[in-house]
Amino acid sequence: MQNIFDVAVIGAGPGGYIAAIRAAQLGFKVACVDDGVRADGKPAPGGTCTNVGCIPSKALLQSSEHFDTARAHFAEHGIGLKDLSIDVPKMIARKAKIIQQTNEGILYLFKKNKITFFHGRAAFERKEEKGWQLKVSPTVPDKSAETLTATHIIIATGSSPRALPEAPFDNRRILDNEGALAMTETPKHLGVVGAGVIGLEMGSVWRRLGAEVTLLEALPEFLGVADIAVAKEAAKLFKAQGLAIHTGVKITAVKSDAQGVAVTYTDAAGAAQKATFDKLIVSIGRVPNTRGLNAAAVGLALDERGFIAVDEHCRTNLSNVWAVGDVVRGPMLAHKAEEEGVAVAERLAGQKPHIDFNSIPYVIYTSPEIAWVGKTEQQLKAAGVSYRTGSVPFIANGRARALGDTRGFVKWLADAATDRVLGLHIIGPMASELVMEGVTAMEFGASSEDIARICHAHPTLTETVKEAALALDGRALNF
Repeated sequence: MQNIFDVAVIGAGPGGYIAAIRAAQLGFKVACVDDGVRADGKPAPGGTCTNVGCIPSKALLQSSEHFDTARAHFAEHGIGLKDLSIDVPKMIARKAKIIQQTNEGILYLFKKNKITFFHGRAAFERKEEKGWQLKVSPTVPDKSAETLTATHIIIATGSSPRALPEAPFDNRRILDNEGALAMTETPKHLGVVGAGVIGLEMGSVWRRLGAEVTLLEALPEFLGVADIAVAKEAAKLFKAQGLAIHTGVKITAVKSDAQGVAVTYTDAAGAAQKATFDKLIVSIGRVPNTRGLNAAAVGLALDERGFIAVDEHCRTNLSNVWAVGDVVRGPMLAHKAEEEGVAVAERLAGQKPHIDFNSIPYVIYTSPEIAWVGKTEQQLKAAGVSYRTGSVPFIANGRARALGDTRGFVKWLADAATDRVLGLHIIGPMASELVMEGVTAMEFGASSEDIARICHAHPTLTETVKEAALALDGRALNF
């Protein structure tokens, strides 16, 4: 059988496997190539998100939150426990099982949708009459290289963690996200360079399990990407939990040995500081995965930061070659990659999909959760946009009180003249779910009055979303 396809997708992360499935649904003959491999040598499709990112981190966050809740809050519910303990290796084994189930689920979806899966690393060879020829090099021994040809290529190769120049990852002492998710015992002293999403989530996991956690952030403000009110509330709550957060930090040296990792840095005031940790997680951003594609040989254009250059429709400079997800411009989010993958597949079929980057939600799965969509107050002020704001704390919500988690608030931003929703910002219980009300409102061009007029079930956390919309007009009923 000749390996000739309509569409070949390079990478089976969220952007890649979703693009492959949507293309197959639209009647294309599809191949997907991915080099992810498990410890047992079997394929591990799903990319960073499934294997060393979104899914395993949420598994550990859930386990650690259960432990923290049992330790700190069960007594107030009348639940007594003796000899509470945490079996970290068992927690890690649960995480591994979830990853495996997700890997196998993706392979099942490929089979269901008649997608041919190649386990290996794909590289461009040449353009020929029938399309682009790719060479697939095996990632496990005793396998031979293969070639395939496809009319359309969708590149979805994702990203990798960026290391400190003076401290390459060894995943023993100096950890990337993969190493942070694989620790089998709780370190006594844990350092985290970077107080972004990954740093906060991983710091939260190990803090709950007993580690003393110090976060070192280069930016002068904590969570500068979030709305300023949310960032201030988060800093207050996280410090109360025991996270030591230092902003305006400049790392000057990192030395790792058998005793630990010594980090020398200057603080926000310019004073020299030194700290020693058992483990150091480095989460200072990610870089696009383009190595191994043989991009230069076929003339695939990259931008000044190393991302594959694409237009607003995810087209590259090469005919019939597309790119989606972390390897192109825009936020490095799994759900953004999925939407781009679907959109490209539909464009191949002659459809005209649209993605509004302004209505893509952002979530940080700490406790409490943080989520937002649209503009922040500081962005609106900088742009000179007149707006109104309405905010209500979760302490005013009956369901939050019953849950025993009244931390945080909901905040709407709306245009002062038209009342059109410009943003929704939440810190509190289930923020990751509640933010979708804002996404829906923005996608449909809703006003805050629309949200305020919709009946919300009682008692639910969503009532706080409605109350905050009412508060925009000074009409909050329960606060």
